[in-house]
Amino acid sequence: MQISVEQVGFRYGNKSALKGVNWLITPGVTGLLGPNGAGKTTLLNLLVGLTRPRSGTIRFSDTEGASTIGFVPQKFSLAGELRVIDTVSYAAWVNGTPRRQCAEAAQRALAEVKLTEQTRSKVRTLSGGQRQRVGIAAALAHEPRLVILDEPTAGLDPGQRLRIRELIADVGKRYTVVLSTHLIEDISHVCQRVAVLAAGQLVFDGTVDELTQLVDTTDSTEKLGSDFERAYDALIARLGSSDD
Repeated sequence: MQISVEQVGFRYGNKSALKGVNWLITPGVTGLLGPNGAGKTTLLNLLVGLTRPRSGTIRFSDTEGASTIGFVPQKFSLAGELRVIDTVSYAAWVNGTPRRQCAEAAQRALAEVKLTEQTRSKVRTLSGGQRQRVGIAAALAHEPRLVILDEPTAGLDPGQRLRIRELIADVGKRYTVVLSTHLIEDISHVCQRVAVLAAGQLVFDGTVDELTQLVDTTDSTEKLGSDFERAYDALIARLGSSDD
C-alpha cells in the first residue's frame, strides 16, 4: 500500500502546524523524526483520519483508504482484568471484523506478535513489553494495509526495546509501517526510509544511509553519537530548531 501526502497543511487557530507537506509512504518501515512541536502528532492524526487537512490531500492506493489502518498511539490503556485474547478480539470487532471471525483474527494477530502462550493470561499480569505487543496485535487483528506506531518503544528497558524493534522489522515485511519516534536507534535499526519534520515542513525524505551521508567527514574532532545521530542533529540545527 502507498500513501501520497500532497501539499497538506493544517492550522490550530492562527498557528500553522503543517505547511505544504509532500510525502510518499511506500511499503516497508518508514521512520518519522522531528523535534518536539515539529508537527509529527498532527501528521499522524491526519493519516489515521482523526482530523482532516485544512489544505491539500492524502491519497491511499487502497480504495478502502483509512479503514485499512491499524494505529498504536503513544499512550493507550488496556483493561487489566480482561484476558489478552478478549482484548484483541474486541479490537478486531471495533475495526469491522465480523463477530464470528474475531477470535480467529485475534489468535492470528497474537501469533504475529509472538504472544500465543499468553492468550489466556490477564492483561494485568503482562510486562511492559508484552503490553506493547498486545497493542500492536490489536492494531493488526483486522488485517490493515497500513500500520502507524507512535513511540512504540518509549518507557521500555533495553531488552524490551530490542524485541519490539525485531517485531516492527518483521511486521514491515507484510505491512506498510510508519514509525514515529524520538529514539534514533529505532530508526537506524528497522527503517528502510526516514522522513524528518521540522517547523511543520518535511525537510528530509530518503534512506537512512542518505541521511547519514550529511555528516561532514572532514571534521576530525572526536564526537559522541553515531553518524546517523549527528547527521540528524546537524539537519535540525541548520533549520534553527533544537531537539528537546
